[in-house]
Amino acid sequence: MVTPMNGDRRTGGPEEDFIRRHHKHDVRENQCTSSLVKHIKAPLPLVWSLVRRFDQPQRYKPFVSRCIVQGDLQIGTVREVNVKSGLPATTSKERLELLDDEEHIFSMRIVGGDHRLKNYSSTITVHPEIIDGRPGTMVIESFVVDVPEGNTKDETCYFVEALIKCNLKSLADVSERLAVQDRTEPIDRV
Repeated sequence: MVTPMNGDRRTGGPEEDFIRRHHKHDVRENQCTSSLVKHIKAPLPLVWSLVRRFDQPQRYKPFVSRCIVQGDLQIGTVREVNVKSGLPATTSKERLELLDDEEHIFSMRIVGGDHRLKNYSSTITVHPEIIDGRPGTMVIESFVVDVPEGNTKDETCYFVEALIKCNLKSLADVSERLAVQDRTEPIDRV
């Protein structure tokens, strides 16, 4: 289950502490923001090894058909993402803002593309937890984005949350499938 956590609703648990600490967005009047939480039955190193791959989002993001990164993977690196048909977009140009392997924090910003997600940035944090007595992972993804003309904040948040929920469900499916196959080591970082 993916839990949305916007300004109106908080659980009061560790999620709130992590969101307060790592998911701060400068929100302007014409923007919306939200945070979503997903609990995954797979160990953190495995989940993080998928999340951190700025150069290969298609490993778990079902709407990405192709990703091209030029140069080394570092802060400021830009990727060109091709989006599968069915969405109101075909390309997205995204910049890596933060990749912290010690704190497990990943942040990116959309800097171009043929879509309506203007001034979009997101942060993903990955946290260890125990689920059913086994190592698990809590993933939190937050975002901020402009509200397009003709849309409301609620409509915009609902659309972006639906995309993130789909990505987080896919991340859980891929991670849990690898964990069941006893792939407990991180997948290759090459």
